[in-house]
Amino acid sequence: MSMTIANEKNAKVESRPVGRLAAYWTVTIILAFSITLSGIGQLMRYGGNVDLVTDIGFPLYITNILGAWKLLGVIAIVMPGLPRLKEWAYSGIFFLMTGAALSHAFANDYGDYGFNIILPLFYAALGIASWALRPKSRRL
Repeated sequence: MSMTIANEKNAKVESRPVGRLAAYWTVTIILAFSITLSGIGQLMRYGGNVDLVTDIGFPLYITNILGAWKLLGVIAIVMPGLPRLKEWAYSGIFFLMTGAALSHAFANDYGDYGFNIILPLFYAALGIASWALRPKSRRL
């Protein structure tokens, strides 16, 4: 009987890291996919990317800089190894997204229903969640 209890405890202990790892990869894939699409959109100047930048007073060439940094940040977060680079990438995404939200807020460019502020803050929250859930192999 004590053997059964010990096995049950082991099963519970082993299931927690798997759930955390699944949550990490789910959040990280959503973050990576979203930031990648945003970066490509800025580099290619698709859709409303030009209006989003010029309406708040930034020069158009900023889309090339932001798009390139977004793609490099996603690569750093997704690829294995280089934990210090991952820390910089996570902080870069956080500052990029909160900066975008604040830039739109200060320019009174809220978008429909606050979309121009809510979406970057959502991406920043995804970045924080991915950073907090990352496994030990991806930490400093």
